[in-house]
Amino acid sequence: MTPALRVRAGEQPRTATTDPAVSAARASRTAMLTGLRPAARTLVHRRWQVEVHGADHVPAHGPVVLAANHVGWLDGPLLAIVSPRPAHVLTKHEMYAGPMGAFLHAAGQIPLDRWQVDLGAVRQALRVLEEGRVVGVFPEGARGDGSMRLHRPGAAYLALVSGAPVVPVVFLGTRLPGAPDDSVPPAGSRIAVTYGEPLHLPRLPWPRTHDEVTRASAQVREAFVTTLHSAEAATGMTLPGPLGPARTGTKTSTTKRTKKMRT
Repeated sequence: MTPALRVRAGEQPRTATTDPAVSAARASRTAMLTGLRPAARTLVHRRWQVEVHGADHVPAHGPVVLAANHVGWLDGPLLAIVSPRPAHVLTKHEMYAGPMGAFLHAAGQIPLDRWQVDLGAVRQALRVLEEGRVVGVFPEGARGDGSMRLHRPGAAYLALVSGAPVVPVVFLGTRLPGAPDDSVPPAGSRIAVTYGEPLHLPRLPWPRTHDEVTRASAQVREAFVTTLHSAEAATGMTLPGPLGPARTGTKTSTTKRTKKMRT
């Protein structure tokens, strides 16, 4: 961790929606994200049987943090495309290489360095929330079994700083059991996206301690587990289990997944 990101006595980095650094953060673009969603949604529904449950749990106005599980490659695009409101999703910076990076920037997604405290990503996310929009977060930090047994406090932290409600999101069917993390389900597969009831965490002024953020993160996970049980009961679907072996000739993030993220 660089000296600028060190915290003392358990305090979390000083960021707030009123922080000048937040206001100075680059505003995420919205035109392409909003304009392309109808066409993208049509393509998605033509290829897969996508069901959206609990969409009314997402507040129609004001800042919202979507906290989703991460089981497959398709989760990120679906979070941005089928959510009731356009979502600016925190996306691993490795995805920003080449033409894909230009597209993600233009579509208003937020690059994130998962392996250290990324204050730039935090401030950009808070800027989105300050403007009354929606931020998408994958608390697990990487694709896996989707149970959120292991989770990071990013979604909870954003909620504590901004006062935005956290809406848990459950993806089922975006990866087949035993399939690798870069796979997508076959055409015609059934996919369910379920939104749970909003979790309202108290807005805390700085300093926000590690213990406070950890407790709030546990509440986010509890809300997710409740939504997961409801989603499984309503759809008859289940999580896909552990990731399968990487396909020959492709890279895998399994080794990186064992690292402990600091954010």
